[in-house]
Amino acid sequence: MTKKITLQDSYQARARIAGRIRRTALVESPSLSSLTGGQVSLKLENSQITGSFKLRGATNAVLSLTEAQRAAGVVGVSTGNHGRGLAYAAAQAGVRCIICMSELVPRNKVEGIKSHGAEVRIKGHSQDDAQVEVDRLVAEGMTMLPPFDHRGIIAGQSTVALEMLEQAPDLETVLVPLSGGGLISGVAMVMKAVNPAIRVIGVSMERGAAMHASLQAGKPVQVEELPTLADSLGGGIGLDNAYTFEMTKALVDDVVLVSEAEIAAAIRHAYFQERQVIEGSGSVGIAALLAGRIENPGCCVSLVSGQNIDMALHRHIIDGEDVAAAAETKGGADA
Repeated sequence: MTKKITLQDSYQARARIAGRIRRTALVESPSLSSLTGGQVSLKLENSQITGSFKLRGATNAVLSLTEAQRAAGVVGVSTGNHGRGLAYAAAQAGVRCIICMSELVPRNKVEGIKSHGAEVRIKGHSQDDAQVEVDRLVAEGMTMLPPFDHRGIIAGQSTVALEMLEQAPDLETVLVPLSGGGLISGVAMVMKAVNPAIRVIGVSMERGAAMHASLQAGKPVQVEELPTLADSLGGGIGLDNAYTFEMTKALVDDVVLVSEAEIAAAIRHAYFQERQVIEGSGSVGIAALLAGRIENPGCCVSLVSGQNIDMALHRHIIDGEDVAAAAETKGGADA
């Protein structure tokens, strides 16, 4: 039986990663509050050290390794935010880190991960090809740290919820970007343990939302990965999912999907109204609010999960250029 992840795990993770991650700001949004009739604030994880919340889970997982695992090093497959977080966390802890990527990953993302001290291995034409190299390195003794379905990763991501509760003690609704579920399962676990009345709403894109499809099917299912401005939310949840599917199913109150045009509008709103540069995945909560998908938000926090968008793509979006064409330009930061 899989051991349950609890509030105690979250507090232990916070103590473990203290001083290694940034306590991010919670800022009020007068524009969104006026539009929705609620009291809306933004939790700015886009200002985290590596540009996204992923650093929390990666840091907790790395610091939870045994001495033997630390000596052998860690490996992961990634095209963006998880790789950056894992590379940075491993470097800070003095642990060797290898990130495996395909030949299709843009050069700027490869260089971004290298800049945090990791060795990058380019293998094949897909993430599946890169995973073959990960599996080989694991067989040689390295430890794989996956993007979301992992105890240490989930507990680390959940620490953002502890901060939100301290910053907004009257919290009624929290909007969380939903992909593999590592973030929302940790956030929902904390929220429901502290105050079961808090609504936890997952927000994903209409194009290829794997967790939403799995929840509808009642089990993990595969979905076709499609081009989207929220490409960090793409990919599957794993047919052998051990934690995040059941946690999301049990703890999350609702899931809302937003369109590509709504995501683009949210990126523009964040830039012009909130003075924030955010990637598509980080904008989906704002998108849901702008589109009127969240009824009676009350005291509401929208978690802005990351900023690692290609700036050329960002310029196209804020200039109001064709959204469909922009979505074809995979400019966000994937798993």
